[in-house]
Amino acid sequence: MAASGALPTGFGELEVLAVGTMLLVEALCGLSLNGLTIVSFCKIPELWTPRHLLVLSLALADSGLSLNTLIAAVSSLLRRWPYGSGGCQTHGFQGFVTALASISGSAAIAWGHHQHYCTRSQLAWSTAIRLVLFVWLSSAFWAALPLLGWGHYDYEPLGTCCTLDYSKRDRNSTSFLFTMGFFSFLIPLFITFTSYQLMEQKLARSSRLQVPALIAKTVPTINAINYALGSKMGSRRPWQCLSLQRSKRD
Repeated sequence: MAASGALPTGFGELEVLAVGTMLLVEALCGLSLNGLTIVSFCKIPELWTPRHLLVLSLALADSGLSLNTLIAAVSSLLRRWPYGSGGCQTHGFQGFVTALASISGSAAIAWGHHQHYCTRSQLAWSTAIRLVLFVWLSSAFWAALPLLGWGHYDYEPLGTCCTLDYSKRDRNSTSFLFTMGFFSFLIPLFITFTSYQLMEQKLARSSRLQVPALIAKTVPTINAINYALGSKMGSRRPWQCLSLQRSKRD
């Protein structure tokens, strides 16, 4: 961890400034777009459906991840981590919970789309609520394990934010990473890929749905555009919501 006012070891002034600026832009974009999704769901009754509840859950997860990124951005611009070791553990836990909820939430949405377009069955409220509860409870479970001794949260190389420590090669860390990776990454990835693959075959589409991410912290913005603002439910209604608010003030 960098000392107060000192540059992190191995990084120059320009590098730290560039990282902090990039994280700040990404955090503000993610908070703005996902916040717009959340406001739209709260203000527009037509969006109060089980499938859109899954989108709301994803937007909440990505908003939390963007908030985590904002803290990392501020710390990077300060060139130090000002919140101590306890703050590091809290930051790592909060970021990991929301990251896992985002991954599992995306898989839940993919499964919901498959059910809607391929089986023509409507997602029930009870099913949607159980999915959301499972996403958050399972994410909290895996994120809490490093706090209990299986796995470990530590500073990232820049020393200005905290995350799961992937660098350790001992049995404790390795066993946690492989077990968590299977249940929290590979299974959701399989569900997402399979659901969209079956949708493509069912709808005779010529191209697959893809959401390329350059770095992990761009996921909140990409999800907001892909699942909310880029979908039929979000293409016009968020702006209608804002326009309605303006007209009431006028």
